[in-house]
Formats: sequence, structure tokens, C-alpha cells
Amino acid sequence: MEATPGRERLIEQFKADGLTVMFGNPGTVEQGFLDAVDAAEDFRYVLALQETVAAGIADGYARATGGAALLQLHSGVGLGNGIGMLYQSLRGHTPLVVVAGDAGVRYDAMDAQMACDLVAMAKPVTKYATRVTDPRSVLRTVRRAVKIALTPPRGPVFVALPMDVLDELNSEPVLPSTEVLTDVSPSPASVGRAAELLASAERPIVLVGDGVALSGAQKELVAVAELLGADVYEVDSSEVNIAASHPLRRGQTGHMFGPHSKELVGDADGVLIVGTYVFPEVFPELESPFRAGAKVVHIDLNAYEIAKNHPVDLGLAADPKQALGALAGVLERRLGPQRRAAAAAHLDVRTRERVREGRSAGSGADDGTPMAVFLRTLAERTGGDLIVFDEALTTSPLVTRYLPAERPGDYHLTRGGSLGVGFPGAVGAKLARPGRLVVGFAGDGGSMYTYQALWTAARHGIDAKFVVCNNRKYRLLDDNIAQYWRERDIPEHGFPGSFDLSHPEIDFAGLARSLGAGGMRVEKPDEAVAAVGRMLSHPGPFLVDVQI
Repeated sequence: MEATPGRERLIEQFKADGLTVMFGNPGTVEQGFLDAVDAAEDFRYVLALQETVAAGIADGYARATGGAALLQLHSGVGLGNGIGMLYQSLRGHTPLVVVAGDAGVRYDAMDAQMACDLVAMAKPVTKYATRVTDPRSVLRTVRRAVKIALTPPRGPVFVALPMDVLDELNSEPVLPSTEVLTDVSPSPASVGRAAELLASAERPIVLVGDGVALSGAQKELVAVAELLGADVYEVDSSEVNIAASHPLRRGQTGHMFGPHSKELVGDADGVLIVGTYVFPEVFPELESPFRAGAKVVHIDLNAYEIAKNHPVDLGLAADPKQALGALAGVLERRLGPQRRAAAAAHLDVRTRERVREGRSAGSGADDGTPMAVFLRTLAERTGGDLIVFDEALTTSPLVTRYLPAERPGDYHLTRGGSLGVGFPGAVGAKLARPGRLVVGFAGDGGSMYTYQALWTAARHGIDAKFVVCNNRKYRLLDDNIAQYWRERDIPEHGFPGSFDLSHPEIDFAGLARSLGAGGMRVEKPDEAVAAVGRMLSHPGPFLVDVQI
């Protein structure tokens, strides 16, 4: 095969893997590579003004496509800027292929400006991190990284690419990276054992996470839950693993306080955990939250997460779709009339509860606040046919009341604990799904981490929409410290001044306009209706600052 410079060969490798869009921010040590990118056909560079923004857009793009996304960072300083967002991708299992340049292998001994150990920096926030030092193994290394990123448990990978290595002639073959199939079915004996443990439970529950969505196991999950008559709680969940309207869905366990999760799961005598780890709280229970004698079955492709923190009776390293499908079949044959009647009765109770909740919500319409009116109007105008990227945090319950997470791919929730993913995530999702309406919600504090994402949307003609849920504070911190005070019998007092964002006031609509997007502010309920109309009709990115 005719040799060409490694920088050009690398682009061909990315294209062979379907990675034809690269998100990034340029730097000097990548200049030769980026020059080749500019000249390449059928290959697009999406420019962000800072690496955190680029990483957030790439994350949203990967989540919306269901595949990998390509992210370019600038040496150690750029990698440092992106690490917080890469942590979010690691915790959320986003398959990012991250590359960064350095000056060159020949300069290693000089310890010059910007010199640092990129691999050591990247390792804590990636599944795999390496540096190419031989020009004959550039593509080989990239293919390995792509394979690792896409193999469950998915996650970001990192490859450092020295400039002199990419400048060398390269004759490696360009081949698509190998896809590792993981549709692994558990043995009939294992499924039988799982059914045996769960079938006798009188108060069963199911705990689920994004492993369900990744394997497309929503239908199988519902079948098992209905057969068992089990409530379904979402744990490490940011995608649609079960439709919000299903009567057995009971919402999120939460990610902050272990006692809350314990309260939800402590009465169950049979527990099925699927596609998640337990539990992801910041302040977890150190002892098992499950009642003594409860039978616990854990199904996940990520064997590391099975029984990581608390013992289980049976762990199955298997694809959730295959395992749940097999389990449903065995339960169909095993469950007797009494258990089936109990499951049906529980489903009926939950269904009637859901109907009453719907009537209560309908009778109250909305509470007349600008945000409620805005969301109700948006739901009415769109019929719910939109993609929501939700970093509304304390406003999220209101967002999902009017725009419930019903269909896979239509709802993405922030994950991993880092702020700033909402707006760039919406940009990435819109780029991946250009035919759909995409609206990103973020709090006023979270939005300011990555507000430059609006500039990227305007520059590249990405017609995403954005909503600032503006309460002039880090409201989640107010809620969390109130819990802290209660747990320690500390009298309530004024919240720390560092939680307040009210002065000087941020002109979010003006900022949006300065970055090339449209924008308006909503202070009164009657302004909210007009704001929805302007947002939907505006050609290009548009932001609405809704006062709470």
C-alpha cells in the first residue's frame, strides 16, 4: 500500500469507522493534523471555544447516535480543561474516542513548555489511555481504542498522538475497527435459578440503569416487571429504560443520599438489578440497604459492577435483553395462578393510582408560574414530539411532568455529577438528529459552565433550542445543605453566600445574542406563551431565559 503521512492516514481510519465528525479546539501541536483535517473530503470539524464545551457536544452526539464520537483536545492544557466532562462521560458510559497531540517523541527529554504525561492525566477518566510512539502502529492503536470504547461497559478512550509520529510516512492498512458482539445469553440453569429466587417474592422490586437502554431491553424489562408485579426504580439512569407513563415505574432512587434509597428498597423481599450499579449516591449507606433475607439477582454485562458494594445471591454477566427475555419465558411457565393474580392486582393498583394522579394534575392545569406555563405551552405546541436534554436539576421534575420521558432516544438526563452538559449536549444531539426538535434545559449556574456552546451552534448552523431555568442560585446546593443540617441537628440559617448567583445579574438573552443565537427573557406567565412561539419559529439556535 502506498505510504502517505500518518496525519492523512489517520483521517482515513476515522472515516472507515464512521467517525466523520470531529469535535474540538485547536492547538499548535496539532496544527499539521488539523491542516490535513481541513483538506479532507467528507470529514467535518466542529469548533468549540473551549475543550469542556467540545467534550460536552461530543458526549451529546454519541448519546443521540448510539455510537462513538470523536473528540480532539489540545495537549495537556486542553486535556486538563476537558477532564471534568470526560469524568461525566466515564460515569455515563459514553463511547468517546479522544485524541490529543503533543510536540513529538523527539522532544521528550527536553521537558519543554506544555510537556506532561498525557496518558497519566487521562487514565482516571477513561477506560483506556495510551500514546503512539511508532509511526507503524498509529492505526493499529486507534482501532484498539475504538473497539474498547464501544465494548460494554462502554466509555471514553484516549490516544496521544505526537506530531512527529503523524508526520512520518505511514503504510498501515485502513480497516474498520472490530466490533465485539456482546449479546450474551445466560445458561438455562442460571435463568432457572434467577426465576426461582424471584418467583416466590411477595414484595419484589426491579432496579434498572442505562444498560437496559443500551441493549434495547425496554420491552423485556416491562414483561418481567409485569409478571412479577414488581415496582421499577431507576438508579444510575439517564436514558429511557422504561416509559415514564408505565404504571410500575416509580421514578429515580436519587444520587445524593443513601438513606433515601434504603427507604425505597428496604421492604423488598426479592430484588432484580439490571444494567446498573448500586448505589451511586454521593453519601451512600455503607451497610446493605436490602432487608435481611431478601433474594437479590444482578444482571449486567459489566461484571465489575455485580456485587461491587453489596452481596447478591446470583450475579449474571449477560446482555440485559437476552437475559430478561429468557427470564420472562421461564417466569411464564413457572408462576402459578396465585402469584399471577397477585402480580395482576398490583399492576391494577398502580394503574388506578396513575389515573388518579393524571386527573389531579389535569384539574390543576399548571401553577401559573412562568416556567409551568412555558412547559405546558411547549408540550401543547409540539405534542411532545421533541428530544429533551435535561440538566434542569431542581426544575427537572417540572420539566418531566410536561415533557415525560416516553420513547427511547427522546430524553437524555445529565449524569456523572459534573455541571455544564445540558447546553453542549443539546448541540450534539441536534447535530446527530437534525430532523428533530431538540431543547436543552439547564439551570442558570450549570449553563454558565459551557455557555459558549451557543456560539458553536450558531457557527455551524445547528438549530438547537435552549432554556435557562433561572432561580439566581445553585438551588441544588441549598437543598443538599438543608439535608446536611437536618442530619446533624444544626438549626436552619441563611444559605452560604457562595450558593447565590443574583448579583451581578446575568443577562442570559443578551449573552445568547452576543454569541450569534437568538434570545429572550420571560418574567411573567403571559410572556411564556409568546416565548415558545418565538423559540419554535426562530431559524437557528434560540435561548429562552425563564425566571423562576
